[in-house]
Amino acid sequence: RPLIAADEAMKLVVTLADQIAGSEASIMITGESGVGKEVLARYVHKKSKRKDKPFIAVNCAAIPENLLESELFGYEKGAFSGAVKTTPGKIEVAHKGTQMLGEMVDLPFPWQSKLLRFLQERVIERVGGRQEIPIDVRVVCATHQNLKTLISEGRFREDLYYRLAEITITIPPLRNRIGDAALLAHALVRRFASEQNRGSLSLSEDAIRAISAHSWPGNVRELENCLKRATIMAEGNSLSAQDVGLDEVSTEDAMPIDLRTIRDNAERQSIIAALSRSNGNLSRAPDLLGISRPTL
Repeated sequence: RPLIAADEAMKLVVTLADQIAGSEASIMITGESGVGKEVLARYVHKKSKRKDKPFIAVNCAAIPENLLESELFGYEKGAFSGAVKTTPGKIEVAHKGTQMLGEMVDLPFPWQSKLLRFLQERVIERVGGRQEIPIDVRVVCATHQNLKTLISEGRFREDLYYRLAEITITIPPLRNRIGDAALLAHALVRRFASEQNRGSLSLSEDAIRAISAHSWPGNVRELENCLKRATIMAEGNSLSAQDVGLDEVSTEDAMPIDLRTIRDNAERQSIIAALSRSNGNLSRAPDLLGISRPTL
């Protein structure tokens, strides 16, 4: 899936992803839940020389501790009750490709040591096995948590952090990405309409205003869910704010995009700030604004 961005900060994220895709550096992707960390990881994989090999994503937080070893490293036949055949683990399946570890910060401390050893030696042993198996993978990790805080609290190994975060990319939340919510919404509606055989389905002006004004605490995942539901449930060929499940936003309340209005508002705010700082001094305020007194 392509990365869609209009916001300058998000464009920098895409540029950085393009720059590092061809390297073998381990990547740490951070950002709030739902911002698209796995989407970015898959983008990097598709841009890399490993693009024709597997991309295997694992959510470490979702695997019970007693199953971690067999899930990640695999097991030999007869290693435990129910092991009826030799089964490779997720890391082995990702050989020659990319291994994404989601929320690896939730790994128990002993398991952080095992992961560190794998990153250093690049070999694994299946449960019940004796043979070391060389593994060639690029590791991409993702978390919504503050790693520096976890390290200071003794909940995450600092040496493991430096192994995993040779390059760090932080994805900004959708609410801070100017223009991206509307741009993504158009693309998502086209995609979902195609998947649902809805033909030409579009967003109305009031839907776009509502989408642009909404804070999207669940980020892109929340936007996807809203638009997928709306695409399935809507009866007409145009999705309204009500169809998307958002309150209508009037044109007066919407963020202005008219350049003259934006300029006038910015000038007004700057003048108010200058007069406040100068205590209303009409000789000092123009100096702060970089203009002459007659211009002010």
